[in-house]
Amino acid sequence: MSERALRGTRLGATSYETDDGVQPAARLLINYDCPEGHSFTMPFSVEADVPARWECRQCGAVAIARDIPLPEEKMAKPQRTHWDMLLERRTIPQLEELLEERLELLRADGGVPAPRKNKSA
Repeated sequence: MSERALRGTRLGATSYETDDGVQPAARLLINYDCPEGHSFTMPFSVEADVPARWECRQCGAVAIARDIPLPEEKMAKPQRTHWDMLLERRTIPQLEELLEERLELLRADGGVPAPRKNKSA
């Protein structure tokens, strides 16, 4: 294509299509209420799954739809920590015994100083 073919137009800036005969998609207007007192309306497609919660445009809080029931909360398992997994394998007395063994090894190598005795006793 030569450069002369595009002379006089701005590429991508101007659309030469008309809106004649164009039908917009069917929409639902859902009203949301924010706990801070803000209300707003969001358009959704008729075919879309409409969320019961939406972020408020003004304050960012979670707004709730007026006409849509809230879904049931799923029971979530609490997140397991390393400590929880350790306690599944060992008891506290076993852990104390292992700790003492490791500390003795480190003290023998000079890595950890021996504990100080309390003079006030």
